[in-house]
Amino acid sequence: MATEHPGLSAAEVADRVADGRVNDVPDTPVRTLPQIVGANVLTPVNAIIGTLFVLILVAGFPADALFAGVVVSNSVIGIAQEVQARRTLNALAVLSAPKARVRRNGTAEEIGVSGVVADDLLELSPGDQVVVDGEVVAGIGLEIDESLLTGESDPVEKTIGDDVMSGSFVSAGSGLYRATKVGAESYAAKLAEEARRFELAGSELRQGVNLVLRWLTFVIPPASALLLLRQLETQDRWQDALQATVAAAVAMVPDGLVLLTSLSFITGVIALARRQALAKELASVELLARVDTLCLDKTGTITTGEISLGGVVTLGDATDTEAGEVLGALGASDPSPNATLQAIVAHYGSPGWDVGESMPFSSARKWAATEFPGRGTFYLGAPDILFDADDDEEQAMADEAAARGTRVLLVTRSDHGWQGDQLGESRTPIALVLLEDTVRPDAEEILGYFQQQGVELKVISGDNPATVAAVARRAGVSDTANGYDARRLPEEQEALADVLDDTTVFGRVTPHQKRAMVHALQSRGRTVAMTGDGVNDVLALKDADMGIAMGAGSSSTRAVAQLVLLDNKFATLPRVLAEGRKVINNIERVANLFLTKAAYAVLLTALVGIAGSPFPFLPRQLTLIGTFSIGLPGFFLALAPNDSLVRRGFLERVLRFSIPAGAIAGAVTYVLYEIVRRMDDVTLPEARTAATVTLLLIGLAILIIISRPLKPWKIGLAAAMAGMYALNMVLPAAREYFELDLPPSSVWVAIAIAGAIGAGGVALTTHLFDDRPTTAS
Repeated sequence: MATEHPGLSAAEVADRVADGRVNDVPDTPVRTLPQIVGANVLTPVNAIIGTLFVLILVAGFPADALFAGVVVSNSVIGIAQEVQARRTLNALAVLSAPKARVRRNGTAEEIGVSGVVADDLLELSPGDQVVVDGEVVAGIGLEIDESLLTGESDPVEKTIGDDVMSGSFVSAGSGLYRATKVGAESYAAKLAEEARRFELAGSELRQGVNLVLRWLTFVIPPASALLLLRQLETQDRWQDALQATVAAAVAMVPDGLVLLTSLSFITGVIALARRQALAKELASVELLARVDTLCLDKTGTITTGEISLGGVVTLGDATDTEAGEVLGALGASDPSPNATLQAIVAHYGSPGWDVGESMPFSSARKWAATEFPGRGTFYLGAPDILFDADDDEEQAMADEAAARGTRVLLVTRSDHGWQGDQLGESRTPIALVLLEDTVRPDAEEILGYFQQQGVELKVISGDNPATVAAVARRAGVSDTANGYDARRLPEEQEALADVLDDTTVFGRVTPHQKRAMVHALQSRGRTVAMTGDGVNDVLALKDADMGIAMGAGSSSTRAVAQLVLLDNKFATLPRVLAEGRKVINNIERVANLFLTKAAYAVLLTALVGIAGSPFPFLPRQLTLIGTFSIGLPGFFLALAPNDSLVRRGFLERVLRFSIPAGAIAGAVTYVLYEIVRRMDDVTLPEARTAATVTLLLIGLAILIIISRPLKPWKIGLAAAMAGMYALNMVLPAAREYFELDLPPSSVWVAIAIAGAIGAGGVALTTHLFDDRPTTAS
């Protein structure tokens, strides 16, 4: 075929490059540096903080503008982390990027997709992704699956002159096609970008955080306006009224929550990248942590995928020599042999038989066939498909081998060829081919880990159900007494979901059944992850909540998966689960802190607005409280190890904690402030200092409560925050800057009592509403 279709010459390629007829697809379609800067600087939170910064300067209190530092820190940290993530993922994306095999000057070579030019000849093999639009010029049993583009479930047979579309993939056969549409004219650029974009999407955590931010945008303006009007009525200077309003508004803005949410995602992605796991979206680290059902393809996932020939058992009157010749001829007849044929070819050379028509192997048919003129038609495939009804003895031999976990294929001969997907009649068994596929050495430990974590496993494979069940047992999967033959699966989704509820291992599953099984599990509220490496897994990977592909798998599986294990190490999955759990659980803890602050700020604003008293804090004092009870500890908590089980209801749980905790903190602090302010020997700055200390004490108590289960470093973190605040109380310069005037000793007694009441109230209230499990983290 290379002589008949030599492809373009070097001069012809150069001419097309000069004319711009190239497949101009960006290698790494991610956000540019200006886009990253804009996305991290031009945020709603930064806009609010920036506006308050201008107002406090207008009021003439530049010393109170310390809170504006959060804009700088949010932006700098966010930009730096995303740039680092982009650099790391770009390096890994090169390893995962689809390649094209082009034929030029009569020689096949592998190049990047962007190197394809118009009229290039591209080779196709099973599992290959069609990277540009084109026209078929040669093919042997070429079948293209276009379901990802058209929704059509059945593969389409392609012959010479037929069009192929980029984004489809080869389900069976092999061939050549000429590139007719490249670059922006084809689907390829869009598909590559969709498959590899680095984005914030599909995250329950981000949706919850964004919803809270939207609520606060409706609460902050009217609350601030009410406070400003009341302060203008009671204060002598409008500047003081504006200062108080800015202080309240700053406290109501959860300024660091968005940063720490994104930071947690980005550090999770980077941690996975260092383990050669390419997450195509930030939310990928969250998705697996929420997965409660993991669907596993046997070959290449539970097993190593390195298939070797274990033996050949002749049947009937066939001799070892005859069986060897047939196997050698079948192996030589396929120009793009799969792993099974490669294992056979490694032992049996070609006998030199002339080849007539051939039908490559298909995961849907479960068989391949080749006609050898003058010798008959030989079939190679699943024994339970190829055996005739009266081949009872031979079928029993195949079943016995399959029950031991051996992959079994059958070779049969017929004088009749096939018609479409219909087998030829009167097939004579020639030999059983026994193949060995080694279980990954760490499979039992890893699958056991997932089962201990409450993740339900489903093993689905195209192999014999008995073989799949035996391999699953060796890998430590529970409930594998019998494998379910997928040919008996109901088509109706509800009935299919019932079978899946009761069964763990499935064999003889077709690619479209795999996708249907994913849909059925999702219909029962399951969060489904699917692992796979072959063309038969593409549809299920695409539709699963979390698609996981092996780096050595087909280009089509890597293109649709959300996570690619570039080093093919199944052992990376527990790390993915741990990273996801860390992200979810730690963001929940951090959200508790920030939303508690927003809750007590809203309450204090309302109380002061109604009462018309001076605001209990200056903006710089609230910055001090936020830094030591929320900002700094929140940063450490967001990045701390945390593998607690993930529970549904993130937003509901956060609000159930933060609203009561914030209400208690705000109410106790306000009462203390009003009592102290009315004492004869206490000035307003002293009363504000008392309120600052009280709110900080309650804030540190909240920090300890949300850090449960407690560990020495968490207690040390709270103690360090308290010590840093005490240092500001001791140092004259800091005390002067933050206007912390030490109140009389009698006030300290009131502060201690109020702090104890607030801490106890928060602990009691949260205990009554807390449903967290007692597992350690």
